[in-house]
Amino acid sequence: MSHLVEVHSRKAARILDSARELVLDHGAGKVTVSEISRAAGVGKGTVYLYWPSKEDLIRGLFARDLLTLLEEAIARVTADPATVLPHRLAPLLARTAQRAPLARRLQSGDQELVRLLTQEAGDRELYARAKPAAMCDTVMPILRRHGLIRDDRPLAAQSYAVHAVLNGFLIGIFDPDTAPPGVADPYAVLADTVALLIEHPDPPAAPAVAAAAGEIVAVFRGIRDAVLDLIDRSQTAEQ
Repeated sequence: MSHLVEVHSRKAARILDSARELVLDHGAGKVTVSEISRAAGVGKGTVYLYWPSKEDLIRGLFARDLLTLLEEAIARVTADPATVLPHRLAPLLARTAQRAPLARRLQSGDQELVRLLTQEAGDRELYARAKPAAMCDTVMPILRRHGLIRDDRPLAAQSYAVHAVLNGFLIGIFDPDTAPPGVADPYAVLADTVALLIEHPDPPAAPAVAAAAGEIVAVFRGIRDAVLDLIDRSQTAEQ
């Protein structure tokens, strides 16, 4: 990496970090490019060197958080296919979502952030694919097809139940004080709940787990590629 490229990368990283903190503190609607540039220690023109607008910057910021989540999920499932078993996959997604700062803003109901993420048709489609409910709807049929979840309930009902549990869990985890006394590991509670809801009592066959893992990784990679495209589109052409 040349010195010039390294300097540009450090500046872009400072801008992203400053924008993230401001959005977390004040919400997407109240943050301005001037505030972001001051917090990052650069001029407004430098922000526009990397992103055409505040909206593009925030969309790119959210996409980077989502990219981190997807890359971790892909790596974990690739290294250990049994990670796709619901009692392991649900806590993994919850842990990574907890570490995605802008996900907390979405969970708290930042309507301006939702608006920014759904302005463009392509962004709306990506946001819809990446929501927990959509992930459940995509992953659950794969798990059912390979016999990794029970088939004594309608698939739509199972997907709805898992999404409801995961969504409620995320709301609680984003506010750690909501865990009652005596709950030492909320993620273990989530794993047990999901297992009781939809998994077979006996361990599945390894070939079925491997086949399901391959399909689920392909789904995650497809969403990841769309996220990378969003990041490219959010930046100025000169980069």
